[in-house]
Amino acid sequence: MTFQQKRSRRDFLRSGCRTLSTIGAAAAFGQAGLISARAQSTGDYKALVCIFLFGGNDANNLLVPNDAASYATYQKIRQNLAIAQGSLVAIHDPVSNSGFGLHPSFAPLGPLYNTSKRLALVANVGTLVQPVPHNATTGLPLLNSVPLPVNLYSHSDQQTEWQNGVPQGGVNTGWSGRLADKVAGVGGLVPPSIGISGNALQLVGQTTQQSAISTSNFGLSAPATDAGSTALQQMLNLSSGVTLVQAAQNSLNSADAVAKAVDAALNGSTALGVTFPNSDIGTQLAEVAKIIQVRGALGAGRQIFFCSQGGYDTHSGQLAQQVQLYGNLANALLAFDTAMGQLGVANNVTTFTESDFGRTFQPNGNAGTDHGWGSHALVMGGAVKGGQLYGRFPTQALAGPDDSGNRGTWVPSTSVDQYGAAMAKWFGVSAQADLDYVFPNLKSFGYQALTVV
Repeated sequence: MTFQQKRSRRDFLRSGCRTLSTIGAAAAFGQAGLISARAQSTGDYKALVCIFLFGGNDANNLLVPNDAASYATYQKIRQNLAIAQGSLVAIHDPVSNSGFGLHPSFAPLGPLYNTSKRLALVANVGTLVQPVPHNATTGLPLLNSVPLPVNLYSHSDQQTEWQNGVPQGGVNTGWSGRLADKVAGVGGLVPPSIGISGNALQLVGQTTQQSAISTSNFGLSAPATDAGSTALQQMLNLSSGVTLVQAAQNSLNSADAVAKAVDAALNGSTALGVTFPNSDIGTQLAEVAKIIQVRGALGAGRQIFFCSQGGYDTHSGQLAQQVQLYGNLANALLAFDTAMGQLGVANNVTTFTESDFGRTFQPNGNAGTDHGWGSHALVMGGAVKGGQLYGRFPTQALAGPDDSGNRGTWVPSTSVDQYGAAMAKWFGVSAQADLDYVFPNLKSFGYQALTVV
């Protein structure tokens, strides 16, 4: 089965406006009053870069147990989807003193974990309302004893819950947008939330506005000619007795100036000197790097980027698909890490992955897997406490202590709240009231964020 987004809420979550015309690009950046004294020093600059893996990443093949006994169990249950042990990229978790292996397509990132310690993994993270207790006698999860996230195993619902940080719904903002609300004062000339793969629920705040950039037509351009600029200004300056239209005109007037400022900053920049792979995610991360490069000209103190990679709904033919997906992702991440180093902001930029959910540990009958729950994530950057595994790796037993059923749909041991709160605290949000605003459900986990960054 091939997962396709419908032209509805899913389209808003994933792609939004994929191409922006001159006015569309300006409108995406439109917010009255953005061009103000908010442009300031960037000495405390920080950026978060989210990469959402749409479709549900089967991370059971991203991170594989690598000792003899555990690998034998993995191989027996994974059957025709098992990755050959000799091809795994060997890594070691110093906390559990356990050996693991990364999918061979992640070989480019091996040194970031093993040597430079700029890459960490988070095990079995997913949507939770509160921790799931276990039966004291059998050790099995007591799923009926606690409220569960809305519509587990549903693409659209789990994409929503990952992005809004509220596992039982009821909000129309995203956790990164709410985070931006708290740091909007250091946003600079453009909104701090920037969607590289279109609009994203995750970037929607209460008081700040996200912006969207097209990967197929990069550049926030005001009209190229004086005549075009004059025509736009004449259109923007038309009087209107309709409040909504007049408000839009005011916003576009501000947005036109913003677009010109961004365009000037990009045109005045030099080449990065890093070759990004010619893939969708490679193109997106290259554009993030360009915007970070001109952070000073834009007066940006804090920025949050949302990128995405599709194709992870692997109900069939999973092995070959993962080779390409993981290869594109790993090479793009390596190029981005290199670019951040050359720009001197390696310690100021943290990149992390999200996905709808994990997938069943047990394969289906079509050389693929079905919808799961908990999954593993990557966190990369100079500020990351890398070279180790965070959270608790699931016991790989069907109908075992971490299985919500009998096919290996792992009950998360780390919540989205704890995972995202690690990024938020590094970003500068520390007061409990602010954490409650960004992650209203974090209190259910004793405000215990991960310490990955």
